[in-house]
Amino acid sequence: MRKCYFDHVATNPLRPEVLDAMMPYFKENFGNPLSVYDLGMQARDAIEGARAEVAALINAKPSTIVFTSSGAEANNFALRGVALAKQNQGKHIIVSKVEHHSILNAARFLEKSGFVVTYLPVDQHGMVDPEVLKASITRETVVISLALASSEIGTIEPVREVAALARERNIVLHTDAVAAVGNIPVDVKELGVDLMSMAAHQFYGPKGAGALYIREGLRVVPLIYGGIQEGGRRAGTENVPAIVGMGKAAVFAAEELQDRIEHCRSLRDRIIQGTLRLPNVYLTGHPEKRLPHHASFVVEFIEGEAMLLMLSMKGIYAASGSACSSKALKSSPVLLSLGVPTALAQGSIVFSLGKENTVEDVEYFLAVFVEVIQKLRMMSPFAKGWGEGGEGEKCYTG
Repeated sequence: MRKCYFDHVATNPLRPEVLDAMMPYFKENFGNPLSVYDLGMQARDAIEGARAEVAALINAKPSTIVFTSSGAEANNFALRGVALAKQNQGKHIIVSKVEHHSILNAARFLEKSGFVVTYLPVDQHGMVDPEVLKASITRETVVISLALASSEIGTIEPVREVAALARERNIVLHTDAVAAVGNIPVDVKELGVDLMSMAAHQFYGPKGAGALYIREGLRVVPLIYGGIQEGGRRAGTENVPAIVGMGKAAVFAAEELQDRIEHCRSLRDRIIQGTLRLPNVYLTGHPEKRLPHHASFVVEFIEGEAMLLMLSMKGIYAASGSACSSKALKSSPVLLSLGVPTALAQGSIVFSLGKENTVEDVEYFLAVFVEVIQKLRMMSPFAKGWGEGGEGEKCYTG
């Protein structure tokens, strides 16, 4: 049976060359980077080399990169760290409604700690309006967090415009770029952000390795207290193999970025065009300003989990925006914020592509997906007459 992995926003396979680069730091070069003898110095040099490689991917100085265990940790570190550092200047935070849970839950924690949080609405494509954000700013606003791109709907947000607003008012701007770095060009200087989160496994590096870019001179309260690692900003003995792997993966991502974009965009467009030929299927996210490897839909009369299970039986692996919430019997908060009705939001399906996917994979998927939709709609008590009438609007507009 053919195997087609279309869930690269969840994770990517570890690149073999990256694993090769990591292996010596599991075995012979096992030293603690704080040790003063040669084994420790080898580990320290490896970390600093990786720091420079990750910095180069986003056009930053190595000294601005702090390694973390994940993108989620980097998000918590950024939002909570800046809010606590700036609380004497103000206790107002702005985040969008389509942020990752690691931002939304950190914001809720800060609310319980006395901060006021504004959750910005988005339009039907999941896009924040900079003018609405501007109107939300108060004298108490100290930090704004806006994802560069959504892993669920693929929309690329106007972070550069928001950064200009933030600079005018001396407000710190953080962007969660976990879904973006390694998939689209990301330049912290061009964006004008103060903090940016990344994760290695999003660009064929290891899980358990992330990083936070922190603009020079910006004070951030540590999330983890302990030793002097990472310049005193993130305590704990460094995960040297994972950090080395993140650096190596960053090098390949920089070298291959344009080729990956062109390859994935072509396959993405095939998926979108083929899937939207089906009745009562709608694209979610922005139709143009979206990640090049990302296609997401809602399907009427069918649950996302049922689609995932039937696709997996055919060797096709995808995701559902409702999947993270399904165990709690909740629809995706991101889709609901777009104005997608609760019942329709249950029919979420997300496909994200990688460099190893092929045209043959896409053609196989399109043939299988038609069968899956037909079978599930035959079983659905709500789908009577689903094939009648025209195709209707194919991009969800609320």
